Amino acid sequence: MEMTHNRIPDTVRSIHLTAACGTGMGALAAMLSDLGYKVTGSDQNVYPPMSTFLEEKGISLCNGFSEENLAHRPDLVIIGNAVTKDNPESVAVKDMGLFFCSMPQAVNRFLGEDKKKLVVTGTHGKTTTASMLAWMLYANNMDPSFLIGGILKNFDTNAHIGNGAHLVLEGDEYDTAFFDKGPKFLHYHPDIAILTSIEFDHADIFRDLDHIREAFRGFVSGLGMDKVLIAWDGDPTIDTVIQDTQAQVIRYAGNGSYHWRLGSMFPEPPWNRFQVFKGGDLFGEFRVRLPGEHNLLNALSVIAAADELGISVDAIAGAFETFEGVRRRQEIRGVRRGITVMDDFAHHPTAVRETINALRPFYPDGRLIAVFEPRTNSSMRNIFQTEYSRSFGQADLVCIRKPPLLHKVPEGERFSSQKLVEDLTRQGQDARYFDDTDTIIDFLVAEARSGDLILVMSNGGFDNIHERLLDPL
Repeated sequence: MEMTHNRIPDTVRSIHLTAACGTGMGALAAMLSDLGYKVTGSDQNVYPPMSTFLEEKGISLCNGFSEENLAHRPDLVIIGNAVTKDNPESVAVKDMGLFFCSMPQAVNRFLGEDKKKLVVTGTHGKTTTASMLAWMLYANNMDPSFLIGGILKNFDTNAHIGNGAHLVLEGDEYDTAFFDKGPKFLHYHPDIAILTSIEFDHADIFRDLDHIREAFRGFVSGLGMDKVLIAWDGDPTIDTVIQDTQAQVIRYAGNGSYHWRLGSMFPEPPWNRFQVFKGGDLFGEFRVRLPGEHNLLNALSVIAAADELGISVDAIAGAFETFEGVRRRQEIRGVRRGITVMDDFAHHPTAVRETINALRPFYPDGRLIAVFEPRTNSSMRNIFQTEYSRSFGQADLVCIRKPPLLHKVPEGERFSSQKLVEDLTRQGQDARYFDDTDTIIDFLVAEARSGDLILVMSNGGFDNIHERLLDPL
């Protein structure tokens, strides 16, 4: 029997989320509850803080997946993209003939109807850029709704139901669900789209850069003539992807004669001050508490969007100065004995390089110690083995952990942390290999000294290394 009810019925009162405790699904569950729907959920690992957060919203959670979790026959089941077709609840949805949909479908229906959508896409910078854009609107009394892949410090959440006309979304290129292998962002039809970058990533679902390019081409080709596409002008891949779009295209870059470009940049810790030119004329001078040129380019794309929305130069400047950033993006977790411990989500070779390069001028008096855990489906594969050796050049000391989930990768495709350390050492860098997190902590407690920045990079929890390091320090 085929699953034939992949749609949302006209009338919905009760909704169940399968895999409800992920960052995006959990936020969606809470928003649906706030909108007045009766919401239930299930997940394999129901534990705080997400379980507590959802239960405080009145959402009943089931620990583990089971047909019994759907015995109340909800009007709709939202199935997370990590859920397989063999999951007991996927099977039950089919057998019971229930209506079901993916998370992007639900976002469109329940959050996006009658809203002007602002969608940020790209391999890098989506979360930071979307967060800045959401705060830009909120700080200027436009109260947008938003659903973003990171926690905005200004709101202490990654989701918000606003009273304004806009919905800000992070447009993810990852697949939608087991019954829809297309990218999530194909479900969103933005009025304004930002495209920050296109590089090869997500090696578990994309074959190569051409495959990624096809996905982004599908996104921009769906934009009509009345839509706006704000695209970075520093990558020939983006040039080829956007050449056939019908949308009004606005380009931004770090230099050159583009419509929007950066002028002089002045790192003044904790501020990053910069000039912006529009059409060759000075548009304004701004400052943000984000290091690096890559973050200024993210800010530049937000300025272009804000200008399209009619926000004044002074209002843009004010919003940037009150933007507090995003958790896990250059987030200082603590300072002990003059040693700063910072958490960052960087995992792609380009993100690792740009993060280290951005932070170097902000910590001139001590060493930059880079601690890296290869954890993603791409970073645990040897496709980036050589590229990583070019990512740590500005670090004074490099600590590389053995990938913790290497058993998930076929033996011939596995990334080697030992080889990376050998390559870095041959280049004259001080690099060390570690089998586990405990030995990294012991080494850093003995090695770190006042003035040092310990930059911890991983897309996972890294065994809570930040707190476990701060305590003995």
